[in-house]
Amino acid sequence: MFDSLSEKLESVFKKLRGQGVMTEDNIKEALREVRLALLEADVNFKVVKDFVENVRGKAVGSEVLQSLSPGQQVVRIVHDELVAVMGGHEDNSLDLAAKPPVAIMMVGLQGAGKTTTCGKLGRHLKGLKRRPLLVPADVYRPAAIEQLKTVGRQLGLEVFNSSADQKPVDICTAAMKFAELNGYDTVILDTAGRHQIDDYLMNELAEINTVVQPLEILFVADAMTGQEAVNVASGFNDKLAITGVVLTKLDGDAKGGAALSIKAVTGKPIKFVGLGEKLDALEVFHADRLVSRILGMGDVLTLVEKAQSVFDEKEAARLQQKLKKNQFDLEDFLAQLQQIKKMGSLESIMGMIPGMGKMMKQMKGAQPSENEIKRIEAIIRSMTPGERANHSIINGSRRLRIAKGSGTSVQEINQLLKRFSEAQKVVKQLQKLGPKGLLKGMGGLGKGMPFG
Repeated sequence: MFDSLSEKLESVFKKLRGQGVMTEDNIKEALREVRLALLEADVNFKVVKDFVENVRGKAVGSEVLQSLSPGQQVVRIVHDELVAVMGGHEDNSLDLAAKPPVAIMMVGLQGAGKTTTCGKLGRHLKGLKRRPLLVPADVYRPAAIEQLKTVGRQLGLEVFNSSADQKPVDICTAAMKFAELNGYDTVILDTAGRHQIDDYLMNELAEINTVVQPLEILFVADAMTGQEAVNVASGFNDKLAITGVVLTKLDGDAKGGAALSIKAVTGKPIKFVGLGEKLDALEVFHADRLVSRILGMGDVLTLVEKAQSVFDEKEAARLQQKLKKNQFDLEDFLAQLQQIKKMGSLESIMGMIPGMGKMMKQMKGAQPSENEIKRIEAIIRSMTPGERANHSIINGSRRLRIAKGSGTSVQEINQLLKRFSEAQKVVKQLQKLGPKGLLKGMGGLGKGMPFG
């Protein structure tokens, strides 16, 4: 979503870093380009104006102009101001500190991804050792109730039984009583949306708000709609006093102006962001981490958190021992591919590593694609357990069978086995060199990997 903005800001920063001496004119020209880049990204005009003024006020000070690296200082100021615009380091966690069951009311326009987000949020809360209940209270959209039930089944979450002939406020009231009697501590209300704000919708939501008194009212906004999402959020906030925002479809190819504007315009924090259609693609929002991604600085903290959530410590220790003994086989490699896939798309993972986002653009088609990984999985799955454990036994007839079973060619089987053998040799050589040699040689390891 932020690729275009990132490229333009990187171009501005490159010019700034190249300046031997920084003057007010240099900064003025740079900020003019930053302003244009933000406006082209569909950031709210007033937000851009205030942002540029704040940066200018801090950047033209003598402390910056006379520093040894003035360009880098300006970049730091831009980074800090962008973080401030998006909410800074304030606590944007959910307010669940009340006698259970605690109600979370999800509101927004139709098509923003509200129902799927209810499921994602339920999964998130389940991971926090809470016991959520999903409540389908949208009686207008065809199959909306059934959709939430399907999402609940996929995630192993309880869904309250409602029907389209009931009143939404009655559904929500009954759900709260059901939750209290059956030990559910969090109730997630999936309310109806419209294609636009109307009085009937708002009155209905206001009635639910009055009767249920949710601790959180989260506005679900489609990031792809740009400034329209900000305007609609303001409308909902005026009527319902929302407590936070969930931005969906942040993995799309829109300009990203909503993410950079919505906090400044509504005054309400972004609490979560949706980064894909998969039911695990919901992240707690951290302004500083998103800004680091936008500015090409990566997001190591989120990467570490993702890795910790999917990698098993015992499994990691077992693999470490196998690597030491040079016993890492294709079965282990397949398991690692599965773990990496759980962390998200390769593109999103690489984008979290400082400098890798820019490098991937320069490499263009050279980096491994999702389809290539699927091919490797199909090839390995078409092997017998014995072949995965000892790939040296895979002769010509076995390769032909594996190619037919995986829908690939013998040439692709040969290529995978050759690269895997090369990777094993590299690991063996590095083990002989010890820890220092291992670290030194890590840079060349990727060349020998099966998809390198």
